[in-house]
Amino acid sequence: MGADRTFAYGAAAGLLGDLLLGDPRRGHPVAVFGRAASAVERVLWRDHKAAGAAHTAVCAGGAVALGALASAAVRRSPAASVALTAAATWTVVGGTSLAREARAIAAALDAGDVEAARERLPHLCGRDPQALDEAGIARAVVESVAENTSDAVVGALVWGAVAGVPGLLGFRAVNTLDAMVGHKSPKYRRYGWASARLDDVAGWPGARLTAALAALAGNDPRGAVRAWRADAGAHPSPNAGPVEASFAGALGVRLGGVLSYGGRVEHRPVLNHAGRAVQVADIERAVRLARRVNWLALAVCAAGSGAVGRGRLGALSARGPRSPRSPRRTRSPRKKRGTS
Repeated sequence: MGADRTFAYGAAAGLLGDLLLGDPRRGHPVAVFGRAASAVERVLWRDHKAAGAAHTAVCAGGAVALGALASAAVRRSPAASVALTAAATWTVVGGTSLAREARAIAAALDAGDVEAARERLPHLCGRDPQALDEAGIARAVVESVAENTSDAVVGALVWGAVAGVPGLLGFRAVNTLDAMVGHKSPKYRRYGWASARLDDVAGWPGARLTAALAALAGNDPRGAVRAWRADAGAHPSPNAGPVEASFAGALGVRLGGVLSYGGRVEHRPVLNHAGRAVQVADIERAVRLARRVNWLALAVCAAGSGAVGRGRLGALSARGPRSPRSPRRTRSPRKKRGTS
């Protein structure tokens, strides 16, 4: 079985496992990685970019190395390779947990229990829930669903298609490090710089694919593309901007505006000026759009993995079989002076 089929079958099984099972209640591998990264941070932390770069290299590099070793261990068994890819995919994606949390908040808002919705919101994003009313909570949920569709699913599938299990684990490690130390607090402004920048780079292709698929799968493809082109560049995040703008246009809603993080107020640009204000019912619409995007991303990444595999085989075939090396000619020993 080729590497392209290994990824396609394994990623499909892993995504199906996430749909049916969600995240494990205890002992989640991402949580284990987070504890390990915190231990590394306690040893390396200095208020300096170099220390943060070392932290990123140790943690992300360790995840990639673990994936490479595991892949090498099962390389000779197609069934084991598929099983490993499925387990890694199920470990790193989080689409079902994302949908579950979003729907729980929507249910609380539908019941008129704003306090319960505020209590659950930190499970989904880092905003100050007490500063939000019903409309603000609904908007925060839709924005989080959009952004995390890229971060929690599509980006991982992209890197899995490119680099297999090491790509899956590496992307999740980078994304987790950014969430842990990549924010611009006084403690992490320098130390988290490397993790934040690496996350921007790693998330770039997945964010663009997510935005494109949201436009394709939404109710208003033209509106999604228009919002993406007009408003994404004004967003402070190079990856969240395209995704949130495309979701806003696809759903016909208006995202962005005033946000509050840790007591700090931010004024985000409005995404999709032509849209209406977010309503509670739009949370379910966003969840369904995200699910369609996830499965379309699987199809695209599986096809891309196959194309990469065929390209490698073609390159090897074009070289042709190697000709055996001709025996090295030996020089005859020189005659010593004075001898016959």
